[in-house]
Amino acid sequence: MSNEVQGTELNAVHSELNKPEAIVFDMDGTLFQTESLLLPAYHKMFDILREEGLYEGPTPPEERILSSLGMLLADIWKKVMPEADEAVHRRADELLLQLEVEGLEAGGTLLYPQVVETLTALKERGVRLFVASNGLEEYIRSIVVVHELKELFEGLYSAGGQGTATKTELLRILLDNHGIKSAWMVGDRSSDVEAGKGNAQTVIGCAYAGFGRQDELKGSDVIITSFDELIDLYDNASVSE
Repeated sequence: MSNEVQGTELNAVHSELNKPEAIVFDMDGTLFQTESLLLPAYHKMFDILREEGLYEGPTPPEERILSSLGMLLADIWKKVMPEADEAVHRRADELLLQLEVEGLEAGGTLLYPQVVETLTALKERGVRLFVASNGLEEYIRSIVVVHELKELFEGLYSAGGQGTATKTELLRILLDNHGIKSAWMVGDRSSDVEAGKGNAQTVIGCAYAGFGRQDELKGSDVIITSFDELIDLYDNASVSE
């Protein structure tokens, strides 16, 4: 698709969007370049599991965990190491969180380009900003603290913190808790699309991470290829009656 055609299509969609009260962001693959933290922790985790006698054989391919991002941890381990039992999966939860928090504190992890600048611009326009992630609560909070995003978000919601089984349920709790009627759900996985549509909200799909399948974002109202496109989308959206 040429840039000219793609631009025309995006502009056609602009007029159909309404300005939201709030924008809700997924974390991994949307705000945070997960692989900059995850892959070193992933390999170290399996080294420890082998040392503890809980896992034998080579570390599963990185593609298994990268393609699972956006899922609940319990479901990720069923895909990454289906032969391991529940006790091993729970130990993996503990180790991965510990190693990721250590990795965040050590520095060197990355947000996607223009994340801070775009979030700041949206907040200055009066948009209420939130995170809704299937990740663990401490993991999400650590990313926000280390990358100095805390002042930008009104609330951080995680499956680990809320005990939800789906992103749809998590988003529903967030919207209800804050009295939000209109929101954009911004994310890179099918669970984000399902969450937005399941709560009758607009979905902005993020196609720059590349973790998901080609049809991962099917059903999105708009698909963006760089994070800062959100400013143009918001500025061109209509004010609802």
